Amino acid sequence: MQVSKFQPDRFLRDYWQKKPLLIKNPWASWNNPLEPDELAGLACEDGIESRLITQADGALALEHGPFAETRFGELEGAPWTLLVQAVDHHVPEVSALLDSFRFIPNWRIDDVMVSYAVDQGGVGPHFDQYDVFLIQGLGKRRWQVGAPCDDRTELLPHDDLRLLASFEATQEWVLEPGDILYVPPGIPHNGIAIGDDCMTYSIGFRAPSRDELVVQWTEHLLDQSESDLHYADPDLALQDNPGEIAPEALAGLHAMITEKLQDRQAFARWFGQYNSMPKNLDIDWAPEVPIDAADLCALVSAPVCLTRNPASRFSFVRESAGSVMLFVDGHSYPCADECALFAERLCAIDEITVGPDDVKSQSTVAVIVALLNLGSIEIAEED
Repeated sequence: MQVSKFQPDRFLRDYWQKKPLLIKNPWASWNNPLEPDELAGLACEDGIESRLITQADGALALEHGPFAETRFGELEGAPWTLLVQAVDHHVPEVSALLDSFRFIPNWRIDDVMVSYAVDQGGVGPHFDQYDVFLIQGLGKRRWQVGAPCDDRTELLPHDDLRLLASFEATQEWVLEPGDILYVPPGIPHNGIAIGDDCMTYSIGFRAPSRDELVVQWTEHLLDQSESDLHYADPDLALQDNPGEIAPEALAGLHAMITEKLQDRQAFARWFGQYNSMPKNLDIDWAPEVPIDAADLCALVSAPVCLTRNPASRFSFVRESAGSVMLFVDGHSYPCADECALFAERLCAIDEITVGPDDVKSQSTVAVIVALLNLGSIEIAEED
């Protein structure tokens, strides 16, 4: 499904991280990509993050999955909502929704969360620190948004949910199948199902915090350090007051830290690997039988289609003319010339065709073999 009658450049200019926008069914044709029973089935599986929010006497309670198959039959009367995270990693039809939002860089995309709610079900008024597109899949949902929030906004004393202590709607819409609501970071929103069989697809975006980056980047530097550099002052001069920490000493100490922190190329390589780490490290996508370069060359004696694993993350950093660093699932691969062109194609689209000409480059072969053996890509089966 592709979004039509939508202008990404205008959206980025006027709405992205600025204000909410209702996009009335922009799809050429809308087909709900997942049935409610299939979503419930995913919530019963190990290794898939799921949550169940129930309402009783105006209060919300949260349960974490996986759930017993009988759990949903026990829910009667009070409104409830099921949330399943990263459904795009498991259902190709849900992953295909992301194709219409590729005007946002791939590295920013987090995952697609899918919710199912009965009449009056919802998760309560809250705000996120990231952008989100809310696509109505089945049924109807009333969405309300309010004035911007920040870290000082008062929350309810709830152990599991970050709910606003007070919420006043400034805008309100009723979304029907195919409608999309864009909500920027910090904008409080509240969605309430109108009728049963209400399904919403939430496309969230990664927004690393400064504290997260500082902690992770410095930990990486310490792990990579081969020696512990100590302060030295061979040009020490006599001071008038021995109690002073001299400006020259402070400058030297500060330089010891900032020299490493400000290495832009090292940071780019670290961030590419860090950002491409799989969301679920417990799942092993590697094939049972690995292949080598000879196997690959035999397989592509005629053109074949390589497809990306929906759960894998692909990105690259341009290092020089004709040279890129490819990042996939926490691994990095230096690519130059023909291999760099291959890496750029692989990051741009979910499926690419390779043939005998592509495996003339040994570096390209090495990258393809590595990614196949990781399970990050696979050779599509012929229909």
